[in-house]
Amino acid sequence: MAVKIRLKRMGAKKAPFYRVVVADSRYPRDGRFIEEVGYFNPCSEPNELNLNQESIQKWLKTGAKPTETVKALIKKSGIEMK
Repeated sequence: MAVKIRLKRMGAKKAPFYRVVVADSRYPRDGRFIEEVGYFNPCSEPNELNLNQESIQKWLKTGAKPTETVKALIKKSGIEMK
């Protein structure tokens, strides 16, 4: 089972809001997920980003792979990826 840390799109049309979730890579983008580890709101000014550092570290240590976008958000929030 390949586990990924990725974005789940929420919100209205032309007003996106994303939840950062840990999900099996076989599940659909907005489908089932294992755990919610944060959120990202690109529509607010400044952009709103809240990530649970302990959960992300735990999942990265167990082998979960973040997508490119989530990797950039993790780096922006200052969480170390080991």
